[in-house]
Amino acid sequence: MSSWPTEEQLAEFLAAPQDEPIVMMNLLRYKPTADGADGMTGEEAMMRYARPMREFVESRGGEFVFAGNVASQLIGEGGEGFDFVSIMRYPSRRTFLELAGDPEIANTIGKQRDAGLDSQWLLVMTEASE
Repeated sequence: MSSWPTEEQLAEFLAAPQDEPIVMMNLLRYKPTADGADGMTGEEAMMRYARPMREFVESRGGEFVFAGNVASQLIGEGGEGFDFVSIMRYPSRRTFLELAGDPEIANTIGKQRDAGLDSQWLLVMTEASE
């Protein structure tokens, strides 16, 4: 697994309409010990990223939907080992890209993400038509 999109995944994301609302579901796996963090766990490093990132996203039009620890997997295969799920709503793909690429994030709290995150699935969802 990865913690960054492949070129193909990014191209698919960019090829879709940029101004429609999206919901992003993060499935995260922590490192046992955060890189360079003097004994801090991957979870602790990720929480140092997650709390301020949520505030940052909400201050720019995003919306927190849900966050929680994974307790178990009841149906299916392939999700074993995920530690945490979060769901955020964004006004558009364009907004998500602006937030994800903001230098304030990369130069500050983004370092906590990199230190604590082992791998990630990030699913992009759009509203289903009835």
